Amino acid sequence: MASEQEVRQYLAYWFQLGKRVIVNNTQQVIKPKLVIQSGQYSQEFENCWQQLKASDLNESYLEGTEQSIAELLTPAWEMNSCARCAMPVPIPSVGVPSLSCPCNDLPTWPNTEVPAPRSPVNSQAQLADIRDRLLGIPHQGN
Repeated sequence: MASEQEVRQYLAYWFQLGKRVIVNNTQQVIKPKLVIQSGQYSQEFENCWQQLKASDLNESYLEGTEQSIAELLTPAWEMNSCARCAMPVPIPSVGVPSLSCPCNDLPTWPNTEVPAPRSPVNSQAQLADIRDRLLGIPHQGN
């Protein structure tokens, strides 16, 4: 089962490549301009996630996919990496995975010449981990 955090991350990665979420099977779309800010998800992304949760998740899906957001949050799905582009994609927990990826309709992806989408990084925690490793201090798990 894909956790809520995994589905949020899945959407955040694809938002960074310009994908949108179609809401309630209508012309309404959600796509934040800024996904990551200051080592965390941006307020705009968080607002989009809250707007999605308030909508009918059974009728909302990432552009170019067939699974609704609600389906992804059930035990029938888990997140894995696309073999072609290494981006997160939903894979059925049981059965044969689909051969399609949301990257199918992105003519310039994968592109190793540009930075890949990413999750937020807490720079202070990363620097503290590096410092601790250099000083030989055991990992604290932050």
